Amino acid sequence: MSTYATSHLLGQVLSVDCPSREILEHLTTKWSVLVLRCLSEGVHRFSELRQRIEGVSEKMLAQTLKVLEKDGFLIRTVYPVVPPKVEYQLTILGAQAAEKMTMLTGWIERNLPEILENKQPVAK
Repeated sequence: MSTYATSHLLGQVLSVDCPSREILEHLTTKWSVLVLRCLSEGVHRFSELRQRIEGVSEKMLAQTLKVLEKDGFLIRTVYPVVPPKVEYQLTILGAQAAEKMTMLTGWIERNLPEILENKQPVAK
């Protein structure tokens, strides 16, 4: 896709060709939302994130961190020590995204009783 076509589609998330769709997909996975929430509280090591986010596998956490780093939402810092020490922290852009995700998760938690009450059973 040409630069013109890409820039012409910026902000057109409903368009199939808009590059924002890929970012939307990366940010709105369950694991990405939970990682952003944890990192919004400060710097964490991999093992700390794994402990805090119940149910996430090592593989899924590693994949999620890699995607968020690639998209520029977090910084991975490796310290030259033995054993290796790696820390993750949000970039400014990541902190902005985390703020929005925290608002969404807070809304879900506050409204969970009503959401569950209105939830329709799955038809078999």
